[in-house]
Amino acid sequence: MKQDERNLPLSTDSAEAVTQFDRAVEHFLKFHADTMALAGGALAADPDFVMGHCLRAYLLLIAANPANRAQIDATLARARAGAATITTRERMHLAAAEAWHSGSLDDSFSVWRQILDADPTDLLAFRICDTIWFRHGQTQPILEQADRVTPRWSADLPGYDCAQTIWAFAHEEVGDTKGAEKAVDAALERDATNYFAHHVKAHVMDTDCRAREGSDWLGAQVVNWSLGNNLIHHLWWHRALLRLDLGEVDAVMASYDQDIRNFDDPMTKATPDHYVDLQNAAALLWRLEQHGLDVGDRWQELADKAEARIGEVGHLLMVPHLMLALVATGRDAAAARFVAALRELAADPTLWTATAIADVVIPVCEAAQAHRRGDHARVVDLLAPRQAQIRLLGGSNAQRDMFFQMLIDSAMKADRRDVVTAMIAHETATRAAPPTQRAGYAAAARWLQ
Repeated sequence: MKQDERNLPLSTDSAEAVTQFDRAVEHFLKFHADTMALAGGALAADPDFVMGHCLRAYLLLIAANPANRAQIDATLARARAGAATITTRERMHLAAAEAWHSGSLDDSFSVWRQILDADPTDLLAFRICDTIWFRHGQTQPILEQADRVTPRWSADLPGYDCAQTIWAFAHEEVGDTKGAEKAVDAALERDATNYFAHHVKAHVMDTDCRAREGSDWLGAQVVNWSLGNNLIHHLWWHRALLRLDLGEVDAVMASYDQDIRNFDDPMTKATPDHYVDLQNAAALLWRLEQHGLDVGDRWQELADKAEARIGEVGHLLMVPHLMLALVATGRDAAAARFVAALRELAADPTLWTATAIADVVIPVCEAAQAHRRGDHARVVDLLAPRQAQIRLLGGSNAQRDMFFQMLIDSAMKADRRDVVTAMIAHETATRAAPPTQRAGYAAAARWLQ
């Protein structure tokens, strides 16, 4: 029996397995590209290391790719084979992973809560639970968990900068940008390659409407990004949003090809259909078109991937992004199959996300279709009553903002002054800069004048 770097017991006699495991957990939280390789290194050092198999299963599950199912089955089987001799905490991790794989996420959340109540410095449980809450738009549980767990850490514990970053993201998403920025700045002083902290900092500057400062800061961090996974593409995406606010539309178009959807990039080559990359690409192309740019045939490869993933709902936020690609390329038959598959899933009472699919995902997909057709009254009918529910798509405020931009654009074009007025009032009350300085809202703000 060994211990991890925070003195939690691990059922292995291999010091090398523990070292590799600790680095894998750290790099998972920091979005380093070598995370899966480190998990593999832990299992190479001890093929019977149950927590190594649990970590590998978590990493495969979080990718939200149905192509991983056979690997997940095999990985969990290896973990179960050694479960008789492991600790209660490790057995609980295995139960949480199995419940997640079977679609019983309520059971997973319950188990992760029990783990963290007993061992709040279990960094893997902290981040996995936080991530899956985030994936389903559960802002308040994320905040509650961060505020409950982080105070039970101390600054001298390994991984404290990761715990700070989890806390910071939870607080940024509810508007506490000052507290979040203080925490991520401290985390970055410990490790400039904590890309999760870079991500939170980008969110803070976007929320606070510090477009020039944010774009310049992210640009200066590029020298630190060589170790990152696909989150680096997402950081470039955040910089692109800030540059749109600055009116640098041509630079954003160039960055799309060079930094965000570069097919020669090693991470893009390794996972050309990574869900974050597909979301980045579709959301940015849609925004560029809103700015009047002709994006050429860039939608086509995204539409090909969307057709290949019809009926996939492992990450709800990705679903309407895929629909954007189908309707942008005129693939009406595929779009019809896409919605039909969603309706079938929404009718499945055993599916954990069935209600969210019915109440939010399908209407947002239909709004994307209507917006492309120019049926703006239909967009307003679909999205205006669901503004509070859109968070159930998951993801961040910045990612979901595209659907609010879609709504305000259609409300303006449908002459729905009531909807535009309410949305501009909300933006004015909750943002540091007036709507006239924000891409996606400026035209509507001027329209009201």
